Amino acid sequence: MRLLTLILLLLLGGLQYDLWLGKNGLSDYRELSTAIERQQQDNLVLKDRNSLIYREIDDLTSGLEAIEELSRNDLGYIKQGETFYRIIPKEKDQVTEPDGAPYDD
Repeated sequence: MRLLTLILLLLLGGLQYDLWLGKNGLSDYRELSTAIERQQQDNLVLKDRNSLIYREIDDLTSGLEAIEELSRNDLGYIKQGETFYRIIPKEKDQVTEPDGAPYDD
């Protein structure tokens, strides 16, 4: 009877080892689950990007407003009769004199 109990305990231990630490065990399952979740998140980001690209393609094929916007933003085109103003921001580390202060030349 003791021998049968010992054999059954060893068999149970071997099965538990395969379950927890063996190939295709719980550790592999957890790694694959996290990899699948990461891939699904990446796929959602790519689907959003693709839908944005498809909308932009539809805009470009259907109307001139999108083409005009792209040419203005990317290529700097200006319509005839328009005045273009470029505003250059001041640098923060540049020291400026207050108004009314004399300049040293």
